[in-house]
Amino acid sequence: MFFRRKKKAQDTPAAPERVADTGRRGATETAPEGPSESAEEKSSRRGAPSTQFLTGEAGKDRRTVQVLLETIARVSRSRDLESLLAYVVDSSIRLTGAERGMLILAGSGGGLTVRTGRDREGNTIPGDTRFSTSIATKVLTENEPVRAQVHSESEALDLGKSVYDLKLRAVMCVPLTGSDEGDSPPRGVLYVDSRAATRNFTQGDLALFDALAQQISIAMDNARLHLDSLEKIRLEQSLELASAIQRDLMPTVPNDLFGWDLHGWYRPADEAAGDFYDFVKTKDGRLAIVVGDATGHGIGPALITATTQGSLRSFLRLVPDPAEVVTLVNEDLSERVEDGRFLTLFLALLGDDGSMNAVNAGHAHPFLWRKADGEIETIGSGGPALGMLPHEKYKAHPTSQLERGDVLVVYTDGLSEARDPSRPETLFGEEGIRRSLAEAAGSGADARGVLMHVVEDAMKMSGDSREDDITIVVARRR
Repeated sequence: MFFRRKKKAQDTPAAPERVADTGRRGATETAPEGPSESAEEKSSRRGAPSTQFLTGEAGKDRRTVQVLLETIARVSRSRDLESLLAYVVDSSIRLTGAERGMLILAGSGGGLTVRTGRDREGNTIPGDTRFSTSIATKVLTENEPVRAQVHSESEALDLGKSVYDLKLRAVMCVPLTGSDEGDSPPRGVLYVDSRAATRNFTQGDLALFDALAQQISIAMDNARLHLDSLEKIRLEQSLELASAIQRDLMPTVPNDLFGWDLHGWYRPADEAAGDFYDFVKTKDGRLAIVVGDATGHGIGPALITATTQGSLRSFLRLVPDPAEVVTLVNEDLSERVEDGRFLTLFLALLGDDGSMNAVNAGHAHPFLWRKADGEIETIGSGGPALGMLPHEKYKAHPTSQLERGDVLVVYTDGLSEARDPSRPETLFGEEGIRRSLAEAAGSGADARGVLMHVVEDAMKMSGDSREDDITIVVARRR
C-alpha cells in the first residue's frame, strides 16, 4: 500500500536532511543527503506514491490516509470532473492548512491559467486571482515539487513580485504529470499558499500534497479517456447511420426493362462509401445508368456522392442531353466541394433500340464486350473529374449501338486495384476485368452472372480484402 513505511537497513544510519537551494534565497525544498539521482531514479521517485507524509502520530496519520483513500475512491468512480477537481483542491487546502489552493494549467503559448481555484472556506476564487507565477513556472520547467518559506521582504522579492505584493509567507507547488506522458513537460501544477507567518509547510506537507496532485492527474486522464470513449461510440453510431442511409439510397435494379438485363453491386471499404451507382428513368423514356467515385472513402466522400446523386436525378428528369447534364452537375458540385476533392462519373443513357449515349467525366474506362467477335471496346473520357474545373463543357462519346448479347461493364477503380496480398505490386487491373468479362459473357451468362464472375475473380486474387470502395454495374442487351 502507498502508506506503508519503508524499512531502514539495520546497520545504516538515517541520512540527514538538508535544505537545497532552488536558485532564489528563501525558496527551499528539502532533499535527502547523498549522491545525485540519475534521470531514471528521479523518474521512478516521482512516479511512485511517496510515504514521507506519515508522521508517526497515529491520529494524524489516520486522518491523512483516510483523506487520500477517499480521494482515490472519488477519482475512480467520479465522472463529474469539475466537482472532483474542486474536492481535491479543497482537500489540499484542508490537509496542508493553506489559505488558498489552485489547479493551474499550462497553455500552449507558455501562459498559465487557473483551472480551479478555492479558498479555505470552500469558495471558488476568480480565475484572474494572482499567485506566484515564478514558482509555478519553475515547477513546470523542472518538473519537481517546490516548497518555499518567506521570512523577510527581501526573500519575498527574490521569489517574485507577486509573492511580495500578496505578502505570502508559505508556498507549495507540485507538477501534474499524466500517466502516459513520459518525458513530456507537466500539463500544469497544483498550488497552495498562505499569508500566515506561523504557517510553515513541512516536507511531510509537500509529500502529501504531491500525492494529491497525482490523484488530480489520474482524474484528468480518466476524464479524457471517458470523453474519448464517448466520442468513439458517437462516431461509430454516426458511421452506422450513414452506412444505413447510403444502403437505402442504392437503387433497386430494374427488372421490367424492354431489351435490357441489368445488375449492380457495391462494397464499401469503410462504413460509408465514396462510390455510388444509380438507375434513373429519363423524361423521354430512356434509362440512365450512373456510376460515380469520390476521392477517398468515409463520411466526407459519402456526402459528396449523396449530393451528386440528388443533382443527377433532378437534371436527368429535365434535360435530355447527357453532356449537358454532366456539365450542370459539375457547376453545382464545384460550388460545394473543397479544393482537392473531386468525383469521377460515368453516365450512359440506354434506349429501347439498343442505343447508348454516354459521358465519361474522368472515370475508369468502361468496357463494351461485343458478342459478334468477342472484341472489347473502351469508352474514353469526355472531360475531367467533377469539381475540378467549374466552367468545363463536357462532351458525349459517339453514340454506340449494342446488339443482342453485347455487354457493358462500368466499374470503379477499387475493382481494378484489388491487390494480391502475397504480391503487393500485383493488381487485378484492367486485364483481369477484361479476362473475366470475356469468360463470363462468352459463356452466355446474364448480367448478374457476368458481374459476379468478375467480382469473384477479383476477390479471390485479393483474399477478399479491399483497400478502396468497389462498385460495378453490368448491362446486357437482351
